[in-house]
Amino acid sequence: MRGIPGGLKNAIDWLVSRDEIIGKPIALSHASVRGDDMLAALRTVLTTVSDGFTEKIFLRVPLNSTSVAETNERLNGEQGRERMIDFLIRFAAFTAARKVSDP
Repeated sequence: MRGIPGGLKNAIDWLVSRDEIIGKPIALSHASVRGDDMLAALRTVLTTVSDGFTEKIFLRVPLNSTSVAETNERLNGEQGRERMIDFLIRFAAFTAARKVSDP
């Protein structure tokens, strides 16, 4: 699959017809080592629908074909936790900076 999954695209289409997503901070996380074409398309769409989207904050945790135990280790192991905490700290800082600059 190289494009945005239909269900996700449909959800975004519904959101942009309302006010819920407009101007809201958005960052991406991805649980696969594949899908770079889809991510590029999704980034383009999100940049279009919200000025609150940032491409600079991104978390990839490859979970393809992992067992429950492997998934648990990747998410709860020291490196995984540090990466997720860093992602959340950077997103929180981005969000706080936007609130300060918003009129």
